[in-house]
Amino acid sequence: MNAIELLEQDHKTVKKLLEELSNTTERALKKRTELLARIELELQAHTTIEEEIFYPALTQAGDKEDVKMYHEAKEEHRTVDALVLPDLLKTPPETLEFSGRMKVLKELLEHHIEEEESDMFPRAKELLDKATLEQLGEAMQAQKKLIKDDHRVA
Repeated sequence: MNAIELLEQDHKTVKKLLEELSNTTERALKKRTELLARIELELQAHTTIEEEIFYPALTQAGDKEDVKMYHEAKEEHRTVDALVLPDLLKTPPETLEFSGRMKVLKELLEHHIEEEESDMFPRAKELLDKATLEQLGEAMQAQKKLIKDDHRVA
């Protein structure tokens, strides 16, 4: 699987989980907790492979605009990873506050996904040949597996 296909597959997974989470009510404590844990793991793995493998390859092959796009995407990751998600994880799932924070997380991630899929991925297809995208995809899959395996052990 090439790098872009892998990232798009991750996007579909996260969007599906977010949709499931947003369809829960304040009474669905267990389901909200489980879905949020799955979202957290998916985001951790996805963000890591993007920032450590995909983004560097893209910026190395690209120009100043690509570097700018990289920094914006990385800042969006930081907003989710350092601010929104930690707050949501500390919020009791049975509260309306949880529902509000969950909506903000969903909107941020949908915006980020839309930008990557409409701007960054087409640009990557221009800059990186098929063989490079395949190699990146293999490296990203291996890294993602390590992250998820480490999480299962912990």
